[in-house]
Amino acid sequence: MKKLKITGGAQLSGSINVQGSKNSALPILAAAIVSGGETTVHNCPAISDVEAALEILSYLGCRTERDGDSVFVDSSGFSRTDVPESLMCRMRGSLCFLGAILCRAGEARLGYPGGCRLGPRPIDIHVKAMRDLGIEAENNGDELVFRAERPRGGIVSLSFPSVGATENALLAASGVRGTTVIINAAREPEIKDLAAYLQRLGVPVSGAGTAEITVEGGVDYKKTAEHSLIPDRIAAATYLCAAASAGGRVELRGAVYEDVASVAEILSEMGCEIKTGKNSLELIKNRPLKAPGREIITKPYPGFPTDAQPPLMAACLLSEGETVFRETMFESRYRQAPELIKMGADIRVDGKTASVRGVRRLTGAELRAEDLRGGAALAVAALAAEGESVISGMEYVDRGYEGFDMALKSIGARAEAME
Repeated sequence: MKKLKITGGAQLSGSINVQGSKNSALPILAAAIVSGGETTVHNCPAISDVEAALEILSYLGCRTERDGDSVFVDSSGFSRTDVPESLMCRMRGSLCFLGAILCRAGEARLGYPGGCRLGPRPIDIHVKAMRDLGIEAENNGDELVFRAERPRGGIVSLSFPSVGATENALLAASGVRGTTVIINAAREPEIKDLAAYLQRLGVPVSGAGTAEITVEGGVDYKKTAEHSLIPDRIAAATYLCAAASAGGRVELRGAVYEDVASVAEILSEMGCEIKTGKNSLELIKNRPLKAPGREIITKPYPGFPTDAQPPLMAACLLSEGETVFRETMFESRYRQAPELIKMGADIRVDGKTASVRGVRRLTGAELRAEDLRGGAALAVAALAAEGESVISGMEYVDRGYEGFDMALKSIGARAEAME
């Protein structure tokens, strides 16, 4: 999908089945290399980032196949340890192949990762984590080269609870004999999901979801495994914001409240009603929104997620009062703001802070997505705008949302995909 046309003003009503997690799919597909056998990943979203991961697996000699929402990977034919920049640049999450390749082969040569232009994504924390495991690392200009000639278990101390560095440390440690303890580990649900997959392979992992993870590496792996991905909490948060923006009543089947609590709590403060079921979450918005009574600061989990900041900003545009956002995770996370201003939004950006003052009306406009979550934010705003909006650059949104246009249409949005 290159463009999305939305005619705003329609209240939303209906149910959406929340897709499997993008941020779980990528490291778990990479981890399929570890066993040297067959892995089936269920609830795997049909998004372009997953397709990029499957291309990397094929390049490495693995066989892949999709059947509905299930993806099969046979890594017995794994035959090379390099991933060129032409493949790495397809997505920001491509660096997750580092730990998996090292675990399987003891060496890895990777180009630099690409994806959305959200500002620098330092790889120093990944390099230090590998060196803590006795893995040599060097920068050859065009690629990063890692060699595990004398790997050892030990203490991996992260200066920041980076999700990617935690995943790479977890994967690399699975191939190193001895005990590894990851200190200041990321606590995101996707880390727990990766650990659950490794446990299915027989890797003893404990503490995932806390700040300290222990891995007993060097075990004999099981050759087959099946795993179902957790629901995508950012997709769930986006559809909650869409319902808050347009109004109405929307149910998210499969959503886990604890995973989106930081977003749901703010929407509740703004005047939305949130109902939780055993395997569902429902948002009801039938009155004007008011600005939340606190600054919204992006933080590592369980704090407010940086990926949910753009769609929540869009949901605040018509609220009464002022909402202040402070972005602490990425330098270029307000790329949606100039496009939202075209619609009549009152947004002032000053460095890492953005102030949103609610306006009485938004007007449809020609818009362009500059990144994945920013593109979703433009759609969230367009749902509440008067008239028609056409959003180009939707290939960014296809990286993380499965059938985004169809999901919106299923809950009553007047949305149409365009080429």
